[in-house]
Amino acid sequence: MINQTVTLNNGVKMPVLGLGVYLATDAEEMQNAVRYAMEAGYRSFDTAQMYHNEELLGEALELSGVPRKEYFLTSKVDTCNMGYENTRRTFQESLKKLKTDYFDLFLIHWPGQRKERLIESWRALEEFYKEGKARAIGVCNCLPRHLNWIMEECEVVPALNQIERHPLWNPTELFAWCKERGIQPEAWAPLIRGSFDIPQIQELAAKYKKTGAQIILRWDVQSGYVVIPKSVHKDRIIENADIFDFELEEEDMKLIDGLHTGFTTGWDLETYDYE
Repeated sequence: MINQTVTLNNGVKMPVLGLGVYLATDAEEMQNAVRYAMEAGYRSFDTAQMYHNEELLGEALELSGVPRKEYFLTSKVDTCNMGYENTRRTFQESLKKLKTDYFDLFLIHWPGQRKERLIESWRALEEFYKEGKARAIGVCNCLPRHLNWIMEECEVVPALNQIERHPLWNPTELFAWCKERGIQPEAWAPLIRGSFDIPQIQELAAKYKKTGAQIILRWDVQSGYVVIPKSVHKDRIIENADIFDFELEEEDMKLIDGLHTGFTTGWDLETYDYE
C-alpha cells in the first residue's frame, strides 16, 4: 500500500515513499506533478531552499485541495543560509513560501566540514522543533563524524539522514551506523538521475514483471530506506508508486546489493565544504 509508513525516533510517522521536486521550476509543471501524485496516493513531498521552488510547491499543494494535516512536507536549509541567525530567518521564509505554519520534517542539506557552523544551525532547528514548527528535524549527507558533532553537543538526535543511495552507490556501513542509533536513512537519487539501464536490474524487471525503476525503489524500501524519486511526468509518478504489491527475494536483494561500484552523482562527503 502506498501509504506505508516508518516511525521516526520521536514517534512521528513518515511515508516510506514521497515525491521529490528537485529541478521542477515551472508553475504549471509543478501543479500537474502534485495533482498526479495526490491522485496516485502520494502524501509526502520533498523540496529544499536550494531548489528555488518552495513557492511553486506551496501553491500547488494549496491548489490540490488536500488538507495540510493529510500530507507530509519536508524542506531543507541551503548551504548559504547556514549558521544560527540565517537558519532561523530562512526557516520562517520557507514556511511562508510553502503556505504552512509547520514542517513535518526540516533538514540541514549539507553539513560541510565546519563543526561550529553545523552545530549553530542544528540549535536553530532544535528551537523550531521545541516550538512545534517542525514535527521532526534531521540532516542530509552526513557521515558518522558529522552526526557525532551534533549528538555530542546538542539535545535532539537527528530523526533522519537523507543520503545518496542507489545500486551503484550503496553505503551499507553508514546505513547500519544510522539504524543502530535510531536515525532513519532516506535515499536521494535512487534512480541514479535516470541512468539505471543496468543488465541485472533489467533481468529482475523481467522476472518480476515490473520496470527497472520499480525494482530499484522496491529494493530501497525493502532495505529499510525512505525513498523520494523525482519526477514531473504522470506515467512515471504512477509507476514509481506501484511497488507495494510484490517483494524481492533475498537472493535478488543481495544481487542488487552487490552492484555497488563506488559511483556517486554528488559531492564527496569527506571533503565537500562551502562558504
